[in-house]
Amino acid sequence: MKPVAFGLGAFFFLYLGFALFSSHVGTAYPVQDEEQTDARVRFVDAVKKLQVGYDWRNLSCSFCKALFIIVDVALVSEVNEQRVAWLSEVNEQRVAWLVAEACVKLRLAEEQRRGEARPAWLVAEACVKLRLARSRPGSPRNRVLFLTDVHWDREYAAGSGADCKEPLCCRNESQHPTWPRRGAGYWGTYSKCDLPLRTVENMLRNVAAAGPWDWVYWTGDIPAHNVWAQTRSQQMLELVTVTRLIRKYLGPSVPVYPAVGNHESTPVNSFPPPFVHGNRSSRWLYDTMAEEWAPWLPEQALQTLRRAGFYAVQIQPGLRLVSLNMNFCARENFWLMVNSTDPATSCSAHHWSYPTWPLPEELELELLPHHQQVRGHRRWPVFGHTHVDEFQMFYDEETLTRPLGVAYIAPSVTTYINLNPGFRVYYVDGAYPGSSHLVLDHETYILNLTEANNHSLGLATGPDPNPTWTLLYRATEAYGLGSLFPSDWDGLLKTFVQDDRVFQRFWRLYHKGHVSESCRDACKTATICFLRSGRYDDPRQCAHLGVSRGQMERAIRSKTLC
Repeated sequence: MKPVAFGLGAFFFLYLGFALFSSHVGTAYPVQDEEQTDARVRFVDAVKKLQVGYDWRNLSCSFCKALFIIVDVALVSEVNEQRVAWLSEVNEQRVAWLVAEACVKLRLAEEQRRGEARPAWLVAEACVKLRLARSRPGSPRNRVLFLTDVHWDREYAAGSGADCKEPLCCRNESQHPTWPRRGAGYWGTYSKCDLPLRTVENMLRNVAAAGPWDWVYWTGDIPAHNVWAQTRSQQMLELVTVTRLIRKYLGPSVPVYPAVGNHESTPVNSFPPPFVHGNRSSRWLYDTMAEEWAPWLPEQALQTLRRAGFYAVQIQPGLRLVSLNMNFCARENFWLMVNSTDPATSCSAHHWSYPTWPLPEELELELLPHHQQVRGHRRWPVFGHTHVDEFQMFYDEETLTRPLGVAYIAPSVTTYINLNPGFRVYYVDGAYPGSSHLVLDHETYILNLTEANNHSLGLATGPDPNPTWTLLYRATEAYGLGSLFPSDWDGLLKTFVQDDRVFQRFWRLYHKGHVSESCRDACKTATICFLRSGRYDDPRQCAHLGVSRGQMERAIRSKTLC
């Protein structure tokens, strides 16, 4: 980085920037040129002396852009021989200090307590927050539907045993229960059961009525959990059936971006690398997907889908989606014993299965730095697979204190295990010049099975013939968050530790509104550890919580069986 300094020229343009681009006129005082004063202090004092009454509510986007353009010009232009000694010491941290101090004086970022370092990432986040705050009232927002983990069970039978000894219940083979054992409900059951097709159709009918949708993410896992009895023909039939139902109810004009779940193959989790050919390959699966998903995806995306189940596609100007086949990164895939180093050249992280990653192409605040293939772009990874409603944090590699990103993990459509059916809706900064394309909020909707299966029909009680999926919660409202930046989620995790009432609220929403017992002590500690550890092979984030590597691995292992 080039050595830099600030002089009168820079301050002249800074003052001009205030005059030309501010939305309200402030009172300014002249800036004195004191050669012996540290340029850092003079710059910050100059901003302070301008005495401008700006904050989030009355500072324009144009002003913010102008300010930081001016700062940038000053950084590269104000060089003179008298400051050579100081210039040789200037580095990235000192420049960050300058800008951070300016943001504090302008009330774009909060002042740190005595003795605390002011993280440079707060500056970038403050500016994006400002842009969102100024553009949000009249700017477009995208409404995005997220479906995951349908797990349709063709053998689901209402009235069958819900408490069977087999790995999957509520099926024809589960036999009829005798008192006090429960029977499977019409729309679904709180047990180790998957869903009948009628519940999937009812969900699609409800989301179609709740439209319009700008686009849809659908992250796989279509078949049921009877993994011991699945065949290729069965898997293909279920894939085709659910794909066509989605197209039927949502219509041909709504783009859907699917991803490959770990249950799509048989045996489950078995995904041979592309260099495996013949009958042992996954060609049967990828070809079926490409044929059925062709109305949604361009030909270039279909080519890589046929090869290895992943693709990239442009959603909007400045917004690119990458759908990775994370089964090539899952340790349950025994084909990794043949080649465990990214066998399909599509893997870049230790993550849950089948994410879709929208990547705004213009913002250079680096998030999730260990994803080498997509560095240098702001991204918000969205996932399924765990069936519960949660998130995971990513922190900087050096200090493990700087929140860089958050992965959103959406709840499943299926009830497996002991859950209400659910789906997710994301609200995203829309398509307009300068859009951040960030997640502004998200909602979770559920089908309350207690009400749906026990509906009053005159003097009798039976299943509701047309149940409604209702809003369970909205993220910003449920947790009192002003925005959904990484720092907001990091702050929420700290609140979980300090305020058990907030954590227990999360625990209920985590289970989609149906939880049989509270989570305290070791359960709470392990859960918070998981939320903090986007990289589960690195338990350092949990050291202060007292969670060992073994405990973390056991918690992860229980989730990877979904």
